[in-house]
Amino acid sequence: MAIPQADDFRAESQALFELLKTADARQFAEPTQFKSWTINTVLQHLHFWNQMARFQIVDEAELLNRMAGIGKHPGRMRGYEADHFNGLGGRTLLEAWHQGVQETADIFATADPKARLKWAGPDMSARSSITARLMETWAHGQEVYDHLGVIRRNKDRIQNIVVLGVNTFGWTYKARRQTPPGPMPHLVLTAPSGAVWTYGEDSEIERIEGSAEAFCQVVTQTRNVADTDLRVTGPIARDWMSKAQCFAGPPAEPPAPGTRQMREMNTL
Repeated sequence: MAIPQADDFRAESQALFELLKTADARQFAEPTQFKSWTINTVLQHLHFWNQMARFQIVDEAELLNRMAGIGKHPGRMRGYEADHFNGLGGRTLLEAWHQGVQETADIFATADPKARLKWAGPDMSARSSITARLMETWAHGQEVYDHLGVIRRNKDRIQNIVVLGVNTFGWTYKARRQTPPGPMPHLVLTAPSGAVWTYGEDSEIERIEGSAEAFCQVVTQTRNVADTDLRVTGPIARDWMSKAQCFAGPPAEPPAPGTRQMREMNTL
């Protein structure tokens, strides 16, 4: 049984590759608006964890060995990644990451979607793992688009991220040792194609409306909700959008208003 999210991951990665393959080589070392990570940092991070996802299927022992190494490294995750790639950057890194994307997509395309795979936290299904790779590629891609001043042209494959955002409504609160203040608000989101996607029980009291892209930006914490077109109605909806987090790990705070935005537009 095929996993369609593997093709979506490949396509999203290809879009980022097309953006970067003509970028000025000097821009790879410039800090972005995300924690001052450079484009090299972003590509190292994506490349490393795409490798780790492959190891979930082909070499679980190496996966666990690297996980243990990260935990012992004085620089934790980023320090381990930097040491692992030993200065790899620029177009050489871009090509290595791109090749790794193909390998990861190929492996997951034919995997059993329900296969349980080891990870840093709880085990996950193969479908969830490659969906997470798609989400992370899209999320970290945002700081690259922003830094280069290029308007992103999304496709309906971002529905995978919307669904991840919906499914992690409860996780947003669990990560903070909180109880959700009520049921998930009703979502009415406009897809890049113009289709309308709805989730949750219909409600005029607790409701979030706007572009699917904006919802994805908020749940991946690449934008503050105040900097999006989302119309948020109701106390539960406002609380969720103030802290939404669709990714694993400890609780993280969204960027402050106005701190994550596209720089001066590039006409290319």
